[in-house]
Amino acid sequence: MTQLNYINKPLFEHGAIDQISTVLRSLDISNPLICSDKGIVALGMIDKLRNLLSNEFTFSIFEDTPTNPTETAVENAVNQYKVEKNDGIIGFGGGSSIDLAKAVAIKATHKEDLANYSFNEGGVEKIQAVAPVIAIPTTSGTGSEVSSGAVIIMKDGRKLVLVSPQLIPKAAICDPDLTLGLPSILTAGAGMDALTHCIEAVLSPIVDPPADAVGLDGIERIFKDKNLIKAVKDGTNKKARWNMMMAATEGAMAFTKGLGAVHSMSHACGANQNLKLHHGTLNGVILPTILRFNYGHVGEKYNRILRSMGFHKSQDLSEEIEKLNQAIGLPKNLGEMGITSDMIPELSQHSLNDLCTLTNPRIPDLKDYERLFLEAIG
Repeated sequence: MTQLNYINKPLFEHGAIDQISTVLRSLDISNPLICSDKGIVALGMIDKLRNLLSNEFTFSIFEDTPTNPTETAVENAVNQYKVEKNDGIIGFGGGSSIDLAKAVAIKATHKEDLANYSFNEGGVEKIQAVAPVIAIPTTSGTGSEVSSGAVIIMKDGRKLVLVSPQLIPKAAICDPDLTLGLPSILTAGAGMDALTHCIEAVLSPIVDPPADAVGLDGIERIFKDKNLIKAVKDGTNKKARWNMMMAATEGAMAFTKGLGAVHSMSHACGANQNLKLHHGTLNGVILPTILRFNYGHVGEKYNRILRSMGFHKSQDLSEEIEKLNQAIGLPKNLGEMGITSDMIPELSQHSLNDLCTLTNPRIPDLKDYERLFLEAIG
């Protein structure tokens, strides 16, 4: 069994899910709320988790996590948490389920509206001790199992970041076997989420060489032996799945430096609850546009990224990402995902106010975002 020595010390290995009862005991959790989604339930993965739990544990299941978690879903889960007298939370699923679990942990222990705990509203200092969270990812994308943040769509339509050291899960179980049945399109989107995390973390102007090293290693894992492409083409490839889950975890370790304008734009698009767009897919589609925007503002970092990808420094980074998107079947542009030019003013304002804009190497203004969305729509 591999244990990563990183804050919450994730258990990381094929079959690591078998340790769930041991992890619950270590945190004195006897009656957890399992936050998941209907897709995970339909695949029988909740049943697998249930069968691994020792008889000493009781639990309840919240299966209504939306594609992009909402404040309303958080409130519904909190109500269930209180009715069932749960004493901890398991985020079991993709980043949405784990982010929802983190938000539930806040609302189960804090009284103000959830938006008041967002970064935009000065919420970092307001978040004190929260209910204990165990993160079990079933995708290889967000890295939420080791991160201090969660992203939630509030009732006023804003997609806001909750961030605090208190939101780092108390424990994490990273079992690549849980991703073996993930559909190819979700594998592709999640993989580009992980890659974008690694790239934007490296490009962040914050000085943190260890985080850079972790991000570059994540990039190398995604491209070495074509692990992302292999995971998309053959979901049963256990070696590729292991490397993709490690890259996802490393991406979140690296983005302690912050992210960038890709995420600002992705958060804005993801706030549209009618389109229900996948966050990682948005990141992959938007990434080439921002790489072109940042060109000339990052020193030698593009060369380092290209080297980690196995390419020569003379190659065009944005073009290589576009080739990867095509190889794994992602949409060509935001227009193919339903984003239209009439949405640009609202999307640009949302992006400008997003936390991730602050750590982009070249800070976009409102007009920049308008031009970037126009380019990304195609």
